[in-house]
Amino acid sequence: MSFPPFFSGLPFTGRQAGKKLKWLLSVGEIRQLLADVYVATDTIDSPELRSAAAALVLPEGTIACGQLAAWIHGIDTTALGPKPPRAQWTREAADIVQVFGVPVISPIATGVELAMELPRPFALSAVDALLRSGKADRWAIRAASAEYEGKRGIHQARQILHYADRRAASPGESWLRLRMIDAGFGRPDLQTRIKGHTREYRIDVAYPDPVDNRRLGLEYDSDRWHSHQREQARDEVRRTELEALGWHIISVRRTDLWGSYPSLELAVGAFLCVWPKLPRRW
Repeated sequence: MSFPPFFSGLPFTGRQAGKKLKWLLSVGEIRQLLADVYVATDTIDSPELRSAAAALVLPEGTIACGQLAAWIHGIDTTALGPKPPRAQWTREAADIVQVFGVPVISPIATGVELAMELPRPFALSAVDALLRSGKADRWAIRAASAEYEGKRGIHQARQILHYADRRAASPGESWLRLRMIDAGFGRPDLQTRIKGHTREYRIDVAYPDPVDNRRLGLEYDSDRWHSHQREQARDEVRRTELEALGWHIISVRRTDLWGSYPSLELAVGAFLCVWPKLPRRW
């Protein structure tokens, strides 16, 4: 007995689903993986699943690259929402790996392409995530970028690869770091450990050089983990304890990073006694 593709646990195209596609999406039975590629909602994400989905959109004789390659390698390039990655491919690439039978440019080459092609904040968060995954080393990516000399985006790529850091624990922390660098405050320290009286603290982004005997820490509070009242109360207690240890903590939310008013830069500049570079670049 043959089952419809949406009951098989394998990815399928909208054409294979036929007239039931809209209904299956409306009732939450399936979710989208790529443009016109879907899978049953309860199917567990895996490299095998992503490779099988990519195989449905890759023309014969092509190699997955760009954001599609990043997605197959498990690297998030959008970070602001569940928008499926663009299906990108090439017919020529020097550095190729096979991922469950699908030809994909290597993680190192993927890092260079992301640094070149994505908007700056997403380029940095994607390369940070790639480094954090352990699938590519920053020095290897920087060395590989020499082969792209003269191509569009290489100037941005060199800058992004200079700033990239595997210690950034989330896209928000990457964006926050880029905000500070763009404002002219210099490269901050990441995941700074502070020894308290009864426990050790870790600050996302820090400027540890004292200003009037106090140090500056910035913490990205994501909507997912810092929205509920109990979580906010816990954060407040933590900030009070760090204040007692000589740290001034600024809590940063997504709206602080993506809004148009430079309140974040002005607050940091006021503490560091440095006038920020304005206007904001993004």
